[in-house]
Amino acid sequence: MSSPSPHFRFRSPDRSPRTAPALWAGAVTGAAALLLLVLVAARWSPLMSLDRSVADALHRHAVGDPGLVHVNRVLTDWVWDPWTMRALIAVAVIALWWRGARRLALWTAATSLLATLLQQGLKAAVGRERPQWTDPVDSANFAAFPSGHAMTAVVTCGLLLWLLRLYGAGPGLWGTALAVAVVSAIGVAATRVYLGVHWLTDVVGGALLGVAVVALSAAGYARYTAPREGSHRW
Repeated sequence: MSSPSPHFRFRSPDRSPRTAPALWAGAVTGAAALLLLVLVAARWSPLMSLDRSVADALHRHAVGDPGLVHVNRVLTDWVWDPWTMRALIAVAVIALWWRGARRLALWTAATSLLATLLQQGLKAAVGRERPQWTDPVDSANFAAFPSGHAMTAVVTCGLLLWLLRLYGAGPGLWGTALAVAVVSAIGVAATRVYLGVHWLTDVVGGALLGVAVVALSAAGYARYTAPREGSHRW
C-alpha cells in the first residue's frame, strides 16, 4: 500500500472582504505609478537630480570594472531577462492547466500578457532620451519609462507568490519564495541602473506598476472568478 503523496490544496477564494487589501494595494500603487508616469511625460521627475548623480557615478564605476559589467550582463540578460521571467510563468500556466485549474491558468497567462502589453505601450508613449554617454557601457541609450525588466520581474514573482498562497504553501516554502522574489527585485534594479540602461525613475515606476497589476489581478480573481472554480488538488 503506497503512502499518500504530499499535495497542495487550492481553496477557492470567495466574495468576502478579504479581497479588500489586494484592491487597496493595487489602487494605491497604481495611482502612484500613474502619477510618476504623468511627471515623466511632462519631462519632470521627482528623482531627476538623484537619477543623474547616481547614473553618472555608477556608469563611471562600471567603465572601470569590466568584470562586474560582465556579471551584470549575465544576470540581466539571462537570469532576470523578461523572457526568462515569462518562461517561469509559462511553466506555471502549463502546470495549472495539466492539474485541471484551467480558469486559473488562463487568468495567470492573461495577467502576464496584459502586463507586457501595458509596459510596452507606456514605453512607446513616454519614450525619453537618455544622456549620450561619451563611453557607453550599454547601447540602450533610449530606454524609456517604465523599466521592462523591473516590471516583468515584479509581475512574475508576484504571480508565483500569489499562486503559492492560493495552494496553501507552508511558511518554509513561502518564506523561501518571498526571499527569492525580494532578491530578484533588488537585483534587477541594481543591474539595470549600474549598466546605465535605466534611471531610478524607470525602475521605481516599473516596480510600482508590477505590484499594481498583481494586486488587482489577485483581487479580481478572488472576487469574480474563483467562486466558480471549485476545488483542485495539486
